[in-house]
Amino acid sequence: VLWPLILILVIWIKLDSKGPVLFKQKRVGIHKTHFNILKFRTMRIDTPKDTPTHLLENPEQYITKAGKFLRKTKINELPQLINILIGNMSIIGPRPLVKKTYDLYADDVKECISKVTPGLSGIGSVIFRDEEYYVSKAKDPVEFARQYIQPQKGELEKWYYHNRSLYVDFMIIFLTCWVIVFPKSDLVYKVFKTLPRLDLEKDVETFNKEYNA
Repeated sequence: VLWPLILILVIWIKLDSKGPVLFKQKRVGIHKTHFNILKFRTMRIDTPKDTPTHLLENPEQYITKAGKFLRKTKINELPQLINILIGNMSIIGPRPLVKKTYDLYADDVKECISKVTPGLSGIGSVIFRDEEYYVSKAKDPVEFARQYIQPQKGELEKWYYHNRSLYVDFMIIFLTCWVIVFPKSDLVYKVFKTLPRLDLEKDVETFNKEYNA
């Protein structure tokens, strides 16, 4: 069903910038194993390796024209359907991280994550859909991510581990599509009433005040 769309995207990516169509990167999977995640390439080939986009200095300079659309709509994640067919990913689960970022989690968070197959989407993908925007507003993006983003993501992954069910997975699939169309919606907190409520706008303000002080 997706082949016509995939063919169009392959042609667009090839015409838009130099480099391969697919981006491949080693991520941490279930039982702390490693696998290569697949995505449509959204960055230039001279982008620094193994650094999350939101932690790059001026990341916009590296994102291609096609990449802006692919990242906004999350279509760049489509090739992970291959990862799902292979068996090293599932539809819903913790988002797989590079080892450097994974190692920043507390031990109890890593223990939960290591017991679940990583997902194409997850509760963290829904809540942190605008992560790059908020990190870019911080005076020190790397430190803000370390102090605020990483611990909060860890709490979300722990919540998913302790609450996972077929119902939760189906609702996360629905909410993943919902926030693409309505990015400012807080429906996720109405659906999952026990979910830790986050306020990234307030977190950035607090961090910047402390940073200036």
